[in-house]
Amino acid sequence: MRMKHLGTLVAYLILAANALFAGLLLLAAYSPYLDPMVHPRLSCMGLTFPIFLVINLCFLVFWLFVRFRFALLAVIALALCYPQIHTYLPINMHTKLVPENSIKLVSFNTMAFGYMEKVKGKSPILTYLQESQADIICLQEYATSETAKVHLNQGDIRKGLKDYAYSDIQKLGKYGGNKIAIYSKFPILSVRKLDYQSDSNGSVVYELKIGADTVTLINNHLESNRLSMNDRTTYEEMLDGAKATELKSGGRMLLRKLKEATVIRAKQANAVAEEITASPHRNIIVCGDFNDTPISYTRYTIARDLDDAFVESGRGLGISFNRNKFYFRIDNILVSKNLQTHNCTVDRSIKSSDHYPIWCYISKR
Repeated sequence: MRMKHLGTLVAYLILAANALFAGLLLLAAYSPYLDPMVHPRLSCMGLTFPIFLVINLCFLVFWLFVRFRFALLAVIALALCYPQIHTYLPINMHTKLVPENSIKLVSFNTMAFGYMEKVKGKSPILTYLQESQADIICLQEYATSETAKVHLNQGDIRKGLKDYAYSDIQKLGKYGGNKIAIYSKFPILSVRKLDYQSDSNGSVVYELKIGADTVTLINNHLESNRLSMNDRTTYEEMLDGAKATELKSGGRMLLRKLKEATVIRAKQANAVAEEITASPHRNIIVCGDFNDTPISYTRYTIARDLDDAFVESGRGLGISFNRNKFYFRIDNILVSKNLQTHNCTVDRSIKSSDHYPIWCYISKR
């Protein structure tokens, strides 16, 4: 009898732990609704969403084998988070046939074309772009060498992307060291930078003439988390199991930098969202490096009136950043509701940058 009571007590203690982690899952899932300028720490909870998701899935499996009726708690928590689960891990089938008159768009943070690397006289990233058969290429962290022949220069890009009759390169931020670029087979009618403060990041708004339509396209490189190589090493050590004191100090440092960047990005996301709302054109495309996860205020705010190409036509986690064990999808393509995306892909075939390119086909509905 005592063993039975002890078993019941243990079961309820585990259920209480389950309730705690269910609450944390819900907080992480709905943290994008919190304004980082008001709740900077809580707004970072979206980063923990996959962790709490896995924990609650483990609870679900546990209860199904141990006490079936207790599984209801995990089921309810997971059901309440279904939209976020679908956003984080969409499962769509790719199609072999895309509608006629679809256009292909590639967005790629090139890390200065792999620091302007050439392999056997060729840039792997430039070769990838040449062979992509894209109609529009949006690039972030665009940079070339001005003098060194052994590195990629502007002449190489101009020659390599000669099929793109229209292009524009803009310096970003206070110091202009970072650049953003577009190469298009369609006429560029206008170009302007969004007016928000940043030392080295920014957004550029283009008007493109595609057939009979004028399209608003916004190419973004939003605020990074400003993590130095030492910070990233600390993060990797934390994942690998650092000492308790190192975990505590490293965690505080990372959280502080994440909070600071989240607040700055929130202002930038608000500016992009206002531009989307004010667009005089029905057809809108927003792309680029958001430097934030699918469960974040940044993505939620910008995507509020748009469809996410990866959620609508991609599959899997779509991890687009490939360095230092930061396993997140931070590169995006979003489109207005009257447009449809097909076969959205985070392309892992090229590893010359710290980002993978993201591409999709876009057609009218």
